[in-house]
Amino acid sequence: MDYEGLLQEAYSSGLKVKEFYTPGFKGRIKGNRIAIMKDIPTLKEKSCILAEELGHYYTSYGDIMDQSKTDNRKQEYRARLWSYDRQVGLIGIINAYNVGCQSIYDMADYLDVTEEFLNDAINCYRSKYGNYICIDMYAILFEPNLAVIKML
Repeated sequence: MDYEGLLQEAYSSGLKVKEFYTPGFKGRIKGNRIAIMKDIPTLKEKSCILAEELGHYYTSYGDIMDQSKTDNRKQEYRARLWSYDRQVGLIGIINAYNVGCQSIYDMADYLDVTEEFLNDAINCYRSKYGNYICIDMYAILFEPNLAVIKML
């Protein structure tokens, strides 16, 4: 989903999103307020950051800044996974394959996310599903490289 769509989702959920200078963070959420770093250059990158902050809103509770705590790391993982599923998803990978995307750059462009976000999503899916996953009539291979195979 693009930045404007995510903003609408945030507003519909009663959240306030503002662009501020947030030293050390590209995005932060506290209560019903989300701050996005003001000088992020592209809407594509802003949408990836906003998706993660929405993931925190939907999946996290309390202050999870201290990542030395196991529960906080688990909440961080859930929020990121939520954002990856929202912005990329296994079906998104299959759709990118079906429209002819041949590279990570093409796929990121098609999905309207940054290449870094897409690579992080793929690595997360690899950790969650292993070397491959079958969904509908497709196999998504994560090793040795990302590949989608249509099964007969």
